[in-house]
Amino acid sequence: MNTCTATAQNTLPRPTRAPASARTVLRLLQQLRHGSLSISLPDGSTQTMGDGRGPHVSVHMHNWKPFGAALKSGDIGFAESYLDGDWTTPQLPALLALLAANRQALDDVIHGSWTGRLFYRIRHLLNRNTKTNSRKNIHAHYDLGNSFYSLWLDGTMNYSSAIFEGDLQQDMQRAQHAKVRRALHMAGVQQGQRVLEIGCGWGALAEKATVEFGAHITGVTLSTEQLAWAQQRLAALGMDSRADLRLQDYRDIHDGPYDAICSIEMLEAVGREYWPTYFQSAARLLKPGGRACIQSIVIKDSLFDRYIRSTDFIQQYIFPGGCLPCPSEFRREARAAGLQVVDELAFGRDYAETCRRWRADFLARKDEVLALGFDERFIRIWEFYLAYCEAGFEAGDIDVVQYTLAR
Repeated sequence: MNTCTATAQNTLPRPTRAPASARTVLRLLQQLRHGSLSISLPDGSTQTMGDGRGPHVSVHMHNWKPFGAALKSGDIGFAESYLDGDWTTPQLPALLALLAANRQALDDVIHGSWTGRLFYRIRHLLNRNTKTNSRKNIHAHYDLGNSFYSLWLDGTMNYSSAIFEGDLQQDMQRAQHAKVRRALHMAGVQQGQRVLEIGCGWGALAEKATVEFGAHITGVTLSTEQLAWAQQRLAALGMDSRADLRLQDYRDIHDGPYDAICSIEMLEAVGREYWPTYFQSAARLLKPGGRACIQSIVIKDSLFDRYIRSTDFIQQYIFPGGCLPCPSEFRREARAAGLQVVDELAFGRDYAETCRRWRADFLARKDEVLALGFDERFIRIWEFYLAYCEAGFEAGDIDVVQYTLAR
């Protein structure tokens, strides 16, 4: 990331031959209050704007299309123009963080016109997580193939934030083990107990629950690829007799109650309409006096209302049907289901570091990803996705929290 300080701000008159959309966006960008931005335009000129303090980011516009796309569809339109190769930058996370820091001044560019937003909002609503759509939505992301994810995830196959315990230079596998171990500890898991994991992924928590904690675990997922990997993983450890891993919707679990429940970054995929069902299911399946540890990405309370009235890049391209709760909504939904939040650990900076490493490892294996049959647009989608998340966690617009709930 280039963090040098720019000395020239708001330089050069706006290009008179540029399309009206470009002139409008460039005028809005004059309102930058945090950091500075240099834009190389298609006509060969360069525009620099900002307060000259803080990070300086450069962008190269290969044509005029991104300006119109941003005005029409906000951050999604701007993102799509990146996917199309219409603009590039060597500092993608820094650029996205700069735009987030200047959200208020750039409101029209970030959120777009109401007509542009409406199209994406309708498309998002059509992906609501009914039982049928849930399988389709999970398949769209997690069944890209184990060979894909194993290229750039660490050896634990955790696809959720690590906990670096104050040391961001720490080894990723150690930090991922710390995250899983803490979740099981906060859920109060003891030897011989029955533990339910809602969203078992590739079996990282199931492995630790059985091998290290001596528990019996039931894990559910809607991903056939993840299930096959997790079952093989536990069998190879000789723990298949302690692990019942299933292709099952959490709403169809009826063999409770369990002594403890863990769910790592599953709630975000549920969709707001189904949050009550999710928390009611957890309460129904948890023994009286039992504890659940739910790790969830959350959006800042002050941004929540606007967020739920629109849609974003993640919902359109990465997690169809998903929706982030905010901390106050999480607590409200838990309380309504009869669950009490007794502990919270927020570690958003750890997620920014996790995303930074994922993106670096993903791009380092780009040729191997392409060899799996994916194309350059797919590469740009995932590069943008990981940078978008990193920037959000760094800015504090989103966070990740391990909530401990008691029944």
